[in-house]
Amino acid sequence: MSIVGRIERPAPADDVQLAAQRRQAARALLRRPFLTDDGSGGAADELRLVRRHRADLERLFAEGLGYRLVVEPRAARLFKAGLGRDGSRALRRGNAAGTPFTPRAYALLCLTIAALTRCKEQLLIDELVAEIRSAIADAGLDIDLESHTDRRALHAAIVALIEFGIVVERDGDLAGWADDARVQSLLDVRRERLRLLVARPVTNVETSDELLDVAALPSGAGGARVAVRRQLLESPVLSLTDMTDDQQEWWSRNRNREREWFRERFGLELELRAEGAAAIDPAEELSDSDFPGPGSARHVALLLLERLVDTTRSAALEAPASSRVWRPVAAADLDAALAAVHAEYLGALRRAYKDDMVLLRRDALDVLMSAGLIARSSEGYAVHAAAARYRARTTLADDGPSHERSLFAGSAPDSDNASFDGEG
Repeated sequence: MSIVGRIERPAPADDVQLAAQRRQAARALLRRPFLTDDGSGGAADELRLVRRHRADLERLFAEGLGYRLVVEPRAARLFKAGLGRDGSRALRRGNAAGTPFTPRAYALLCLTIAALTRCKEQLLIDELVAEIRSAIADAGLDIDLESHTDRRALHAAIVALIEFGIVVERDGDLAGWADDARVQSLLDVRRERLRLLVARPVTNVETSDELLDVAALPSGAGGARVAVRRQLLESPVLSLTDMTDDQQEWWSRNRNREREWFRERFGLELELRAEGAAAIDPAEELSDSDFPGPGSARHVALLLLERLVDTTRSAALEAPASSRVWRPVAAADLDAALAAVHAEYLGALRRAYKDDMVLLRRDALDVLMSAGLIARSSEGYAVHAAAARYRARTTLADDGPSHERSLFAGSAPDSDNASFDGEG
């Protein structure tokens, strides 16, 4: 009798190296969907990798996520679809506070893009403002660029285009112009990149909501697979309550297989839990929002979250998975938890928070809501199961006969600065 064994041969070194390069290039595009050769942080090297593996990356994003990738000699653009009517990822101004764009700033950004399509490739800021005034008149909008507020909103829009590498300040003081319209600045316009910026035409779209809805539709070939993968990449906690019946059915059949798909292509690890899943980046590179981050408000938010998880944990573990994703927290319980944090850590708080609980409450809740860990509800508030990852004390518990752990009983990272987000 002979015994035939299967010999696992290691992949050739070249194949392993090429796979690592493709993964690095894909991560670069997730981190910077508008990748140029003059960007910071090694962007030129990343663009060379993207160009080298262009065909494989185009196929990966098209077939795996329904995204379109355009690669040119000096720039690459990954056209991501977004998540529809989700206002949690606003474009932010380049100031110290990172203030979110207002609707007026978004309008001025669109008007500036329209103006740049018909202006020369080098011009003074006054000439660009004249073109933008013309675009404002064509759109019939009530915007006064002589006012300080509107001029600062326009400045934020121009700075955003500078960060995208579409506009370059060659000379002058654009920051000074934001406060004084008499200050001049000389700008270069990279028109070949401008056409890569706008994700989709606005023809046959009547409202902003309709534009977002159309952009977020999964590709015709992808269906549930594309929608679920996008959710994990763009907002990396996947909740059962956010999935349609078709998506839940697909997920239940394929989730173990998806672990390998995300690991091989993007270097992400999927934590599969009873309430859904979380995509974790071990390298901590793909986050666009660190939680909790520095500052009293963020530290108080973390301590408050720990107490709220403790409050909801017992009831959550006894509930079915579908009703465990969001657990109710009464406003009185939240206020009591905040008061306990305030009393215990009073000496470590910034002065403004020591005597103003209303301000502390508002700022801590802003942090938690922006991270998607707390939401307002009819009963006051609700805490998401993923909040348990940030508990300082780790407790592991089996979830019934399947021994599938709940997010509410899940492990927490060792660092208080662990990133909640895993995409670009």
